[in-house]
Amino acid sequence: MAELKTKQTETSVEDFLSEIADEKIRRDSERISALMEKATGAKPKMWGDSIVGFGSRQLRRAGGRELDWMLIGFAPRKTNITLYIMDGFERYDELLAKLGKHKTGKSCLHIKRLSDVDETVLTELIVGSVANVGKS
Repeated sequence: MAELKTKQTETSVEDFLSEIADEKIRRDSERISALMEKATGAKPKMWGDSIVGFGSRQLRRAGGRELDWMLIGFAPRKTNITLYIMDGFERYDELLAKLGKHKTGKSCLHIKRLSDVDETVLTELIVGSVANVGKS
């Protein structure tokens, strides 16, 4: 079985964030990091080369394989910031309707700028996801 590429590393999150060239994305990433740290009570850790994750848990994949995975995380990309909402979005229709400009994937929330969304609603989404994932 192939080794998982996205796993927790010892790379400095502070160094990673400070190297983001786009100042707005860097500031937004620092703010999102603070929101996620407060929600989890966990210090940020790098997961792979470009994901900032918080907390960890055992995740059972299809086929029974178990692995360590983050409770919540984000990745600053060139065109947007991707937030990893690990329990998906099925239970968050009302929050997403109030969030502001965003796109979603299975467990990915894509925003261009933090100013495009309501930070209070985003915080509710982060806190709710951490609480739900922590139960599993």
